[in-house]
Amino acid sequence: GVIIGKTDVRSFPDRKNIGFDRFTFGFTIKDSPNCFINVSAWGNDGYINLLSNSFSFGDCVIIENPLVASKDPEKDDRFCPATPSLYRLLLTEAHSRVYLCADTDTIDRLLPLIHQPVKDSRDFYSLGDIMANGQSLDGNVINILAAVKSVRTEPKQFTTSDGRKGQRLEVKLFDDSVTSFSLVCWDREAIQLIQTLIPKETVLFIADAKIGFDSFRNCMTATVNSKTIITVNPGKDITAIFSYIYIFRTPKLTLATDISMCCCCCAVDSISDVYTVRELKQKAQESPEAFFGITYSFISRLDLDSSLSKVIKTRCSRCKYQVTEDIQNCTNPSCPGRDQALSVSTVFDLWVDITDHTGTLQACTLRSPVAEKTLGCTVLPSAKLRGGIKGTILACALADPGEVKQYMSALL
Repeated sequence: GVIIGKTDVRSFPDRKNIGFDRFTFGFTIKDSPNCFINVSAWGNDGYINLLSNSFSFGDCVIIENPLVASKDPEKDDRFCPATPSLYRLLLTEAHSRVYLCADTDTIDRLLPLIHQPVKDSRDFYSLGDIMANGQSLDGNVINILAAVKSVRTEPKQFTTSDGRKGQRLEVKLFDDSVTSFSLVCWDREAIQLIQTLIPKETVLFIADAKIGFDSFRNCMTATVNSKTIITVNPGKDITAIFSYIYIFRTPKLTLATDISMCCCCCAVDSISDVYTVRELKQKAQESPEAFFGITYSFISRLDLDSSLSKVIKTRCSRCKYQVTEDIQNCTNPSCPGRDQALSVSTVFDLWVDITDHTGTLQACTLRSPVAEKTLGCTVLPSAKLRGGIKGTILACALADPGEVKQYMSALL
């Protein structure tokens, strides 16, 4: 079967051998769409840790000679993932063996199963439902369908009062009802899985997450525990969430359609008209007058790898007119300091194309200080005048998902 869940190694005092510990860990394997079973391994420190380190989530394994035991529904499902099987498997060093499957046909058949939720994919709480129910859900175990917003690079390490080392990793989730919700992982196995996920491109179906109220931050959070099974990108059931990911990642661009305009010519906060790219082009064709507007679009072209002469330009510090450093005075007749010694600044000039679901607007300019704020470095794009519509970006920031949903509902 394919590994769809796995817990960390834990130890307990051995009642038969006082002063010694027994070690254990568990995992869940699946070999068909509707069939999966829990497996427990018990033994000494060396055997259990060696076995645990030999496979991970998503690996296809072969289990030889496990002990098949009847499951106690009340006891076994309390701390392990709920399974449809009436049995569980036990592994011992003396009789059992687990090793990675090497047959490619079997692997190709099993791997798609990791994208099929272990619970009914229609049975879940939205993040908005969790927030609305508040503390009434405290301590409950529920299913969640949401997208990954962000993941901390490294887990936070800590030491408990009794000297045990631990780790904690927090993941931010979002859906079309809530823009940020915390999912906390304590187990190394769950943390390793979460660290492989790509934010804003991954959807999770989290079966049996424990919901709790964080009194320190005064909000609800979810926790991954030994019962939890995380399904990454659960197939056809995530269409709506993926559509919302598209909206969540869309930048909000504030534009001027006259290349001579600069950021100081209009207060960005006063611009409220929203356009698609198609509407921008239509409006520009209907009237030669410059206008301002907002569009929710992706930056689909950014010429950072052009030749230096196309990227880096020298401009007069007073009027921003393009000049060469070998001259003594600015050559712009309208420059307020034309008769003074030339003062220049070196900037970056780039062309930017923006794209939404209706088309692409080419050769927009991204001037200082907007480019510096947008790209996180000293970049000041510009472009040569051509015929047709020209756009100058006056502001660029990640769009509020609620705004995008309001103005681009036709996408869903």
